[in-house]
Amino acid sequence: MKTLGFLMITVGFLGASWVSVQHETEINWVYFGGPVALAVIGVALARMGAKSEANESETLHQNMLDLNESIDRIVENIIKFDDSKAGQSPYDFYGKIDELFPKDLATFVEARKSIGHIFGLPAYADVMNSFAAGERYLNRVWSCSVDGYIDEALEYISRSRVQFIETQGKLKALGEKGNPTGIPSPS
Repeated sequence: MKTLGFLMITVGFLGASWVSVQHETEINWVYFGGPVALAVIGVALARMGAKSEANESETLHQNMLDLNESIDRIVENIIKFDDSKAGQSPYDFYGKIDELFPKDLATFVEARKSIGHIFGLPAYADVMNSFAAGERYLNRVWSCSVDGYIDEALEYISRSRVQFIETQGKLKALGEKGNPTGIPSPS
């Protein structure tokens, strides 16, 4: 359904574009409306396809596994980073952040919507609030390292650590609550 939607969007926009360039001074709105309507229907189909794809049991289960694995690695890396910050040059923090965190942060962000699909919007907001704060603080460390604000860089590593550990705890608590939607684990 999603592919058909994208195809309809493409054909609709190409058709509308073609109709609009046929005459220099006026557009034949009767012929222009058909392709535009086709594109609008395509958008609706693509959105419905994406939503049903996101709700598939297997996808939701895999996304929750990805969320837990990525936050576990983020917490492990931020603890090591925070504990070893005294022995490192703060001017090198940005390189260490670029080395340790991007993949896991991206994985978490890609899979985050599954929290809302499984546990509801309040749980999603709660988890993402602390995750976003941790990510923001980590970005601040990166910026401070590049700009030479050493004391601030050192402080925000610890703040980021607290937020990511809080995120990990919230995800674990959701997992302990069980699965309120009854989505089975894939076999």
